[in-house]
Amino acid sequence: MRRLTAAATAAVLVAAGLTATTGPAAANGNGYSALIQRASYGVPHITARDFANLGYGVGYVQAEDNICTIAETVVTVRAQRARWFGTSGEAAVNVTSDLFQQKVIDDRVAERLLTGPRDGVHSPSDEVRDQIRGFVAGYNAYLRRTGAANLTDPACAGKPWVQPITELDLWRAHWTSMARAGSAGLADGIVAAAPPGNGAPARPGEITGQLPAPEAAALVAAGDGAPAGVGSNAYALGRDATASGAGMLLANPHFPWDGPDRFYRMHLKVPGSYDVEGAALVGDPLIEIGHNGRVAWSHTVSTARRFTWHKLTLVPGDPTSYLYDGKPRKMTARTVTVQTPHGPASRTLYDTHFGPVVVVPGVFDWTADTAYAISDPNAANNRSLDGWLAMGRARSVADLRAVLDRRQFLPWVNVIAADSGGKALYADHSIVPRVTDHLAATCIPAAWRDLYAGSGQAVLDGSRSACELGRDPDAAVPGIFGPAHLPTLVRNDYVTNSNDSYWLANPQQPLEGFPRIIGNERTERSLRTRLGVHQVQQRLAGTDGLPGTRFTTGNLWAVTLGNRAYGGELVRDDLVRSCTADPVATASDATRVDLTAACAALRGWDLRVDLDSRGSHVFTEFARAGGLRFADRFDPANPLTTPSRLAIDDPRIRTALADAVQLLDGIPLDARLGDIQTEPRGAERIPIHGGWPEAGVFNMTINLVQPGVGYPKVVHGTSFLMAVELGPNGPSGRQILTYSQSANPNSPWYADQTRLYSGKGWDTIKFTERQLKADLNLVTYRVGQRRD
Repeated sequence: MRRLTAAATAAVLVAAGLTATTGPAAANGNGYSALIQRASYGVPHITARDFANLGYGVGYVQAEDNICTIAETVVTVRAQRARWFGTSGEAAVNVTSDLFQQKVIDDRVAERLLTGPRDGVHSPSDEVRDQIRGFVAGYNAYLRRTGAANLTDPACAGKPWVQPITELDLWRAHWTSMARAGSAGLADGIVAAAPPGNGAPARPGEITGQLPAPEAAALVAAGDGAPAGVGSNAYALGRDATASGAGMLLANPHFPWDGPDRFYRMHLKVPGSYDVEGAALVGDPLIEIGHNGRVAWSHTVSTARRFTWHKLTLVPGDPTSYLYDGKPRKMTARTVTVQTPHGPASRTLYDTHFGPVVVVPGVFDWTADTAYAISDPNAANNRSLDGWLAMGRARSVADLRAVLDRRQFLPWVNVIAADSGGKALYADHSIVPRVTDHLAATCIPAAWRDLYAGSGQAVLDGSRSACELGRDPDAAVPGIFGPAHLPTLVRNDYVTNSNDSYWLANPQQPLEGFPRIIGNERTERSLRTRLGVHQVQQRLAGTDGLPGTRFTTGNLWAVTLGNRAYGGELVRDDLVRSCTADPVATASDATRVDLTAACAALRGWDLRVDLDSRGSHVFTEFARAGGLRFADRFDPANPLTTPSRLAIDDPRIRTALADAVQLLDGIPLDARLGDIQTEPRGAERIPIHGGWPEAGVFNMTINLVQPGVGYPKVVHGTSFLMAVELGPNGPSGRQILTYSQSANPNSPWYADQTRLYSGKGWDTIKFTERQLKADLNLVTYRVGQRRD
């Protein structure tokens, strides 16, 4: 394992004009000051006297490591992507992005979220505002000290779009992240919306007519409300499941390995007020997944839908007016203009009192009679940063649950948590539109009931005030479910979630009776969910091949990275018998394909997706081609074991295997996974284990096949991985950021954790002073400036 030594770290700091120190953070009058302790793998432990100074330290170190990522996010929320990154080819989507973000700017969305009492519920608290203000100052101080021309990251060195940022930039970026499963996820559908008969452009640069909306279409087609490209696994283990009797947590978010959704590890401390270790998305100033001394928590993406559709009955002859309780209401039309390399581009966008009009061609069309608007409660979610701040101060699962109940801030994720007393919590206390069973029965038109039953998308009658979302008495804001109507479970053994609904957070105590918009019940679970539960049950039964019958952080790590392919465990033998009996099959394009080599590779496969696993990619592509078809039906009385038998007589199974062989042309079918699945780091190609959820893999790695080459670049999957125990002497355990701290290829922290992950290694929890000082690579320095 290669890691940066203390001497090498000190050299990096000297080159940056910083001074190593072992002293405490300076008070420095009215200036900013933060103490940075860089541990192994470049992980910063930041201490400051208040949240403004803490924010300064976070902004400074995140700029040191990921300034290009943050700068590009700011370009996006400033509606300047087309201006700086062009509009040709794949960049054509930049115009749509800019039009949407410019509407956010013109509507003063961020400014409105900052109005009201600063209590953390009605508007952000002073502590959170200070943290944002300090982050901006720290980022700008690093940029000012270094200069855009002297940045070492080639992604943005010398680029004119690397500029100082403002607090509003961060608030807009945060809003976009919170709304990604609603308004922001439907952005191209909002921009696409145009009334029928929209004529030719009246002025240069005007974009008229209905437009395609592929991102909105994908969100509508999804089986639940999860934003594309993200997911997670998590376990919370209580006293009955751990060797020590203390609570334990597995955090295993599956997020992109590149771009604005990268995690960043850090430990943040304001003495006597806040002390949390974990990770946040790059550009965010507070820990979002992590632990303090007594509580640990993670998030998994929830199945609940974040927005509701409202079917508008239009006024005859006026497609921009709609009837509401029999009276016409005029839509609000706003012309938004952005700059492109070819001059200005403008588009007229439309809003109703529900929210924006959205078009998804072929599904939600704007006709002479009908249009569709959405309401998105996350578009007014100004509680989230205060919510994570309060989570970091919780002292028990009960405290944390009280935070969730009061603040109701989670945008699109579940909470899985454990405490030092050995309690485990699951809660989908996310922001969910208040579509009760009664409202669904009386206000969803007949034509849209199947959509609601199948995916949880509610299309409400927008012509009647009786079909508004209403308010629960315990809800923080109108239009969402209060905590009494959301699924919650506290156990002494375990809870788990792998992106299916709440139903089987613990199979011994199913959660049932909740509205469909939150998730489905008594329906088939994914193979990843089933394996996740099996792994816990087998550990507690002592049947997983590991010593003992309880969890330690060591065997929790081993279970998580065991890389079992549950789909293969179920059907591989039957599949091999089929292709052995008849080694020629017809592919989807009618080509006859010899399956002999594929059959031999599957026969020798170890049913895992380890680096040494041979032939796993054949099963992966077979599963992705739709080959996992079962002969038996799902049985809600046996949800973890059904279905399980391969439908061997279904001809589509052999076709899927033939398709897999064709797709893998030029790649040895018995190749080691580590030889063909890699992550580039400069000229180095680091072998990566893990696999696709379609194959039933828990340790998810999404890496697209390149014919004749293999799997050359991880798209998303296991990212921040943490196994933490909340013992009597403080937290302990293991953690890693799979793609490393920095996206800068010239950073010393660009590849070190990725190499570590390749070998299933780990960094240790370093929460206490003793743990931190035991790190032989620790280097300390101070950042600061006079406050303006």
